[in-house]
Parts: sequence; structure tokens; C-alpha cells
Amino acid sequence: MLMNKKYILIFVFLFIILLISGIFIIKKLKTKEQETATIEEYIPEEEISEEQKQDRDTVVTVYFLNKETGKIMPEAKVVDVKEMINNPYQTLIQLLIEGPTNEKLEKTIPENTTILGTSLKNECLTINVSSEILNYDKEKENAKENLIESVVNTLTELTEVNKVKIIIEGQENEEFKEPYERLTDSN
Repeated sequence: MLMNKKYILIFVFLFIILLISGIFIIKKLKTKEQETATIEEYIPEEEISEEQKQDRDTVVTVYFLNKETGKIMPEAKVVDVKEMINNPYQTLIQLLIEGPTNEKLEKTIPENTTILGTSLKNECLTINVSSEILNYDKEKENAKENLIESVVNTLTELTEVNKVKIIIEGQENEEFKEPYERLTDSN
């Protein structure tokens, strides 16, 4: 009987040790789960403020004439996102008027040309520009075609624009009668 009590005591002692160990392990696992959950918890970003929007830039593609090859080539330009959201067509045309940064490229739009307005209807963008656009170099081979291709390729980079019509001082002009579509990929 004494022997049985000894075994029972050993058994109870081992049981208590196992019970305490089990509780300790379970607590440790729960703590680890909570730490993991805290790390993996998604914290949403705050809304973008107007100030933050102003500081964001985007890259657009503008097309100019390559001086060496005589072909229209793309140039990447960095612009303020807010400008592109508020006035995308005027922003792109203004970049064409300002000209390229790459010395191997040249602008096709004549000096002092100004944008008088733009309007989009049925995927056709009508751009109203000043009469200075008619001052392109008529002696230069393909000058008019290069001007049109430069403008059309730049503006059709926007998904909503498939054709471009150029009017001068609010009137249609014999030089630019029809809406122009993008003819080639100048890449």
C-alpha cells in the first residue's frame, strides 16, 4: 500500500508539472499569435490631401521631330499630376509649344502659338489655337505633316482621344481641314 501511495504521489506530481508546463506553453503561443496579428494587421493609409496631390508628378509622352532622322520621336516629360487632371489637353499642347529638352529633337509648333481652347466630343479632340500655328516653315519638307503628327501622337496618348481637329482662332482653316487620326507608332 505504501508503494501505491508513492506511485500516486509521483503521478500527481508529474501531472501538476505537465499541467503547469501546458499552461505556460499555451500562454506563450497566445502571446506569439497576438504579436503576429499586430504585425500583420492592415492599417489603411489616410486620404491624400490636396497638398500631397500637388507634390505628385507623372510622366507623359510628347512627340517631337528628330533632327537627324526627320521622324517624329517620343520624349518623356515629367508634369504635375494636378495639371494633367485639371487641363490634360492644354498641358500636353503647352509641352509641345515649349519644345523638347533633348538637343537631338526639335519642336514642330511655331513660336508664339497659343492655345485658345480645347473640347472633346465623340473621341475627337478639337484644339483651338492662335494663327501663329500657320507660321510653320512651308519651305521645309514635311513640316506640316510633322506638325500634325507631333500634335496627334501626343494627344492620342490619352485613351479618350482617337482623333484631333485643329481650328484656328475659332474657325476651320484650309490648312487643317479634317480630324486627324494617329497614323503610325513613332516609337
